[in-house]
Amino acid sequence: MPRVSQDQLDARRQEILGAARACFARHGYEGATVRRLEEATGLSRGAIFHHFRDKDSLFLAVAEDDAAVMVSTVARNGLVQVMRDLLARAVSPDTTGWLGSQLEVSRRLRTDPAFARRWAERSAAIAEATRDRLVRQREAGVLREDIDIDVLAQFLELAYDGLVLHLAMGRPAGDLGPVLDLVEEAVRRH
Repeated sequence: MPRVSQDQLDARRQEILGAARACFARHGYEGATVRRLEEATGLSRGAIFHHFRDKDSLFLAVAEDDAAVMVSTVARNGLVQVMRDLLARAVSPDTTGWLGSQLEVSRRLRTDPAFARRWAERSAAIAEATRDRLVRQREAGVLREDIDIDVLAQFLELAYDGLVLHLAMGRPAGDLGPVLDLVEEAVRRH
């Protein structure tokens, strides 16, 4: 039997994550049955679960993958840039899948205590990246000083959550650029 390289395994894992993201977004966690995951990925359940222990692990991996990208963007460019990127890609099917996954994460946080415990670490990483970025911006003299960093972080997180909900509900992206300009202006030093 030919050996499969680590690059091939990693590529297959990414293919599974992408197809599973769309399946979870389209059908929700419960509706994304193993049969639907097989159809979405074009793979057998054995091939899927060779890479992921079970459906719950697969969903968490999708959400973790999304969170890792978000943490990286926040650390480099801030949470408003995450919102701008999201808005720029709002019409893409991949973004629609990502939005659906984010809503499913939110639902599971409310209804599944075990998932909420597992997710807390990822959520903390996003919050920490946001807070660290705000501290660096304040030290650079860019960020307003009359409001506590934690309040600014919560403000940005609420704006982000609102944008995600707006787009996930299928509302038009329209020209929300000026709204994001306003969000950014609200945290900047004047």
